[in-house]
Amino acid sequence: MNINEAYNLITDKLETWIDELIRMLPNLVMAMLVLIAFYVIGKLIRNTIGKLLDKVTDNKNIINLLETIVGVMVLGIGIFIALSILDLDGAVTSLLAGAGIIGLALGFAFQDIASNFISGIILSIRHPFGIGDIIETNDIYGTVQKMNLRNTIIRTPQGQIVYIPNKSVFENVLQNFTSSGERRIDLSCGVSYGDDLQKAKEVAIEAIKTLDNYDANKGIEFYYDEFGGSSINFKIRFWVNFRKNPDYWSARSDAIIAITKHFDENDIMIPFPIRTLDFGIRGGEKLNTMLQNGKNVSNGQ
Repeated sequence: MNINEAYNLITDKLETWIDELIRMLPNLVMAMLVLIAFYVIGKLIRNTIGKLLDKVTDNKNIINLLETIVGVMVLGIGIFIALSILDLDGAVTSLLAGAGIIGLALGFAFQDIASNFISGIILSIRHPFGIGDIIETNDIYGTVQKMNLRNTIIRTPQGQIVYIPNKSVFENVLQNFTSSGERRIDLSCGVSYGDDLQKAKEVAIEAIKTLDNYDANKGIEFYYDEFGGSSINFKIRFWVNFRKNPDYWSARSDAIIAITKHFDENDIMIPFPIRTLDFGIRGGEKLNTMLQNGKNVSNGQ
C-alpha cells in the first residue's frame, strides 16, 4: 500500500465518521438534553426526600445515603434512555446483564453487611432510640453514642464502648429507659415482727415523699410480701424523672437513707438476719454440756 492509498483510506474513514456524526447529531443533542433533564429531576427529588426524611429521623448519614441512592437511580435511568436514543441498545443490554450478575455476586459476598445496612436504615426510620438515650439490648446496658450504617455504638456505665451490629439490635428485644422520661424504683426492705406494720407502712411512704425527684403524680405503692427469717419484708415502689443514670441511682440511694432515718425516728427496727448455730452433733448433746465435759476431763475428774 502506497501513501496515496493510505491517505485515501484515512480520508474515506474520516468522512464516514463525520457523516455518521452529522446524522446522529440530533439524537446526540436529544440524549444530552435527556441526561441534563434527569440530572435536574434527580436533584429535585433528592431535595424533596431530604426534607421529608428530616421530619422522620435526625440521622444525617441515613438521609445523605438515601438521597445519594435516589439521585444515582434517577441518573441511571436517564443514562439508559440516552443510550437507547443513540441506538446503543446492545450496550444497554450488556450494562443491565453485568449489573445483575455483579449485584448477585455482591449480595452473596456481603450478606451480613447488607443485613446490617438495611437494619440501620429501618432503625433510623422507626427511630426507637436516639443519640443520648439509655437503652438495653443484647444484654448490653448503656448510653447510645452513635449509630452508623453497620453498628450501634453504646457507652456502658463503666465507660466501655460497645459496638453492636444493627441486625442484632433490630432483631432482638430493646428497652429504652429514657423515651418516657420516667422510671420506677422498686425497693425491698423489712421490719421486725414486733413492730406495728400499719405504722411502718405509713412511715415508709412519708419518707419517700420527702425525696426531691419523687413523682407525686404517680403515687407510691407499698406491699408486704414475705414472712422472712427475721423480718416481715415489704416492697415500696415509686417513680422518678429519668434522663440519665444518676437520676435513678441517686433517688434509690436517697430513698434508702430517708427510710432508715424515718424508721429510727419512729423506733421501727430493720432487723439483722438471725442465724442459730446448733453444735449438738453427738446424739443431741448440748454445747454447754460438751464444754463442761471437756473442762472436767482437763481437770482430771
